[in-house]
Amino acid sequence: MLLSLIVSQVLKSKFRKYSAIPIGNGYTGKDIAEKMLRDNGIMDVQVISVEGQLTDHYNPETKTVKLSQDVYNKSSISAAAVAAHECGHAVQHEEAYALLKLRTALVPAVSFASNWMQWVLLAGILMVNTFPQLLLAGIVLFAATTIFSFVTLPVEIDASRRALLWLNNSGITTQETHPKAQDALKWAAYTYVVAALASLATLLYYIMIFTGRRN
Repeated sequence: MLLSLIVSQVLKSKFRKYSAIPIGNGYTGKDIAEKMLRDNGIMDVQVISVEGQLTDHYNPETKTVKLSQDVYNKSSISAAAVAAHECGHAVQHEEAYALLKLRTALVPAVSFASNWMQWVLLAGILMVNTFPQLLLAGIVLFAATTIFSFVTLPVEIDASRRALLWLNNSGITTQETHPKAQDALKWAAYTYVVAALASLATLLYYIMIFTGRRN
């Protein structure tokens, strides 16, 4: 939890810093997203604005790149990095990237697990000596979310790789601004690393409770 808090605070600090630095060509996040989609031959994905901070994401079901207002309307290094990253997911979808397809397929199971696992785990811990199967069921549900976290990690890293490559090749970033965009996306990736490791550590904790219930 402490590591997650530190990474989250550093990420917010980085994005505040790079939000104050213009990208240099006047392109807003919306402009960059639409250009990256066009450059990759993607014409059926819409770029729209959504409320909130760091709420940017790509929805493969509706084929929409949703950018927070600060990213959508602003011309900055962080806006460029985020917009290109989300379009990286659209490119993955267009190319039928295997891990993105796997993550999408896992969503219904993970959604079900997320709704029930905390209650099943709590009941399972309270009844661990009388009804251990309940805790085991909770562990299975939690394992689904852990698997999802580890599948998400390479998907996000690949989207950032695609984004940075395109930003460089298209001339959106320069020798001065590209390392800053790279730094912003690197710290964004760290949040997924920490989330995956935290999920694994928690899963192992519940497994230890289950295996040590007779002690």
